[in-house]
Amino acid sequence: MISSNDLRPGTKIELDGVPYVVTEYQHHKPGKGGAIIRTKVRNLRSGALVDRNFRSGEKVPLARIEERTAQFLYRQGAECHFMDLESYEQFFLKDDVLRAAGRFLKEGLEVTLLFHQGEAIGVELPTFVVLEVVATEPGVRGDTASGGSKPATLESGAVVQVPLFIEVGTKIRVDTRTGSYIERA
Repeated sequence: MISSNDLRPGTKIELDGVPYVVTEYQHHKPGKGGAIIRTKVRNLRSGALVDRNFRSGEKVPLARIEERTAQFLYRQGAECHFMDLESYEQFFLKDDVLRAAGRFLKEGLEVTLLFHQGEAIGVELPTFVVLEVVATEPGVRGDTASGGSKPATLESGAVVQVPLFIEVGTKIRVDTRTGSYIERA
């Protein structure tokens, strides 16, 4: 159990037997009455985002999430195959379980697989990944001062907005939380 006052983004809690991760947290003290904790929590099974309020000091059960370090091996149809780096056991997750995280997977990438009651329910990517641009339109010469951007397709299949000077073959660093370009790698 954890006090609602100790909830922070990234904390994994269990509500009605379902695991959630806190994505936003706000302590609110109205003029009258006790403080409340306003949170947004993401269902780790379905991906649904839910607003949930707790009374200050309320006890919230922590989710029993097992985390295992794994390596992404390959994609086959709608399944992504992973190998546990400790036991060398192989797992696969369907694209609907991976949700947006599947866009940034490339062979050999180390990730954290999340298990709840023995079932794989998701994956946590590193905060930043380095991917190569495989397709993008050439930037218009002299247009770089405007700070414009253009779409670029990465080797993982993800499409992100990049500055006009980025060309095919350039390796870039991408923030996996927001899906945005950070810098050239």
